[in-house]
Order: sequence, then structure tokens, then C-alpha cells
Amino acid sequence: MCIAYILFSKQLNLYYVGHTCETMDERLRKHRSDHKGFTSRSKDWEVAHIEHFNDKSSAYKRELEIKRWKNRKKIEDLIAKG
Repeated sequence: MCIAYILFSKQLNLYYVGHTCETMDERLRKHRSDHKGFTSRSKDWEVAHIEHFNDKSSAYKRELEIKRWKNRKKIEDLIAKG
């Protein structure tokens, strides 16, 4: 089972979209750890939305679809729908 997810940082007031086949707890721990990626700029990332997929390819396609929106309102509407 893989997931596409959206994280939110209150400190940065930003969303981050990703996918993983790890558990969400493990992936969130990595985002909050010291590393050189985008999410290293804040340690307060929280899960805002999760979608489950049967394979990595489908989860990755959904991540890319959401990223192509480039529209905060559309992301917030998705989150609100649950």
C-alpha cells in the first residue's frame, strides 16, 4: 500500500505534496529530521491529507497531479473534502 500526501507547516504557511510506500509516521519523521531537502526548513510539518493507492506508480501520479495544480485554494478544497 502506498500513499500520496499533503503536509502543512504553520511556521512557513506552506503545503508540501509527496508520496511514499513507507508508513506515514516514518515518512513524517524523516521530513521533520535534519536533512538537506525542502522540508528541512521547518520541524512542524503535520499531515493535512492522505490518499491510499495499491502501487507506487499510482501514488506518484497523484502527487504530480496535485503539484501541477499550483493553486493553494484547490489544495485547501481537497483537504476540506477529506
